[in-house]
Amino acid sequence: MSIEQRLEQLEQRLRAAEDHLEILNLLNSYGPLVDSGTSEPAAALWIEGGGYNFSGGLSGGTRIVAPQDLVAMYETEGHKGLVDTGCSHLTATPRIAIDGDSAEAVGYSYVVLKEGDRWYLWRAAINRWSLTRTADGWRIQERFNRALDGSAESHETMRHVLGPQVPA
Repeated sequence: MSIEQRLEQLEQRLRAAEDHLEILNLLNSYGPLVDSGTSEPAAALWIEGGGYNFSGGLSGGTRIVAPQDLVAMYETEGHKGLVDTGCSHLTATPRIAIDGDSAEAVGYSYVVLKEGDRWYLWRAAINRWSLTRTADGWRIQERFNRALDGSAESHETMRHVLGPQVPA
């Protein structure tokens, strides 16, 4: 194998590692942003017109649009109540598959809520993120989030970890 071929392979591997790290950093920025009441930067994790589709609570499967609907949701009294009580939106390390300028990540998320002097798990969900590379870096195109309630929809979302198996 020539030095040029080895360098090309190394560049491809480095690009894949950098993409994975950038996506992890993007997804793990969500919790601290929404838990600190930083609405607009949280919504800016999405592309313009991207969506967040979630279930649980009052939602039977609501899709809201970035950035305006996301900002509005983060500024509701319900969300502000969580922030003022003390909460933590945690994103577990997802499985990431990258294909050029598109990627998919599948993983769990949890919301921990403070009640008096104790913390408890308030919500557990499975997520599938569709991501796209933009001029500003990786951004969320769609987030599909389903409560871990034993439903067929949550199980189907979990199965997305099986594929597509895109080489990184």
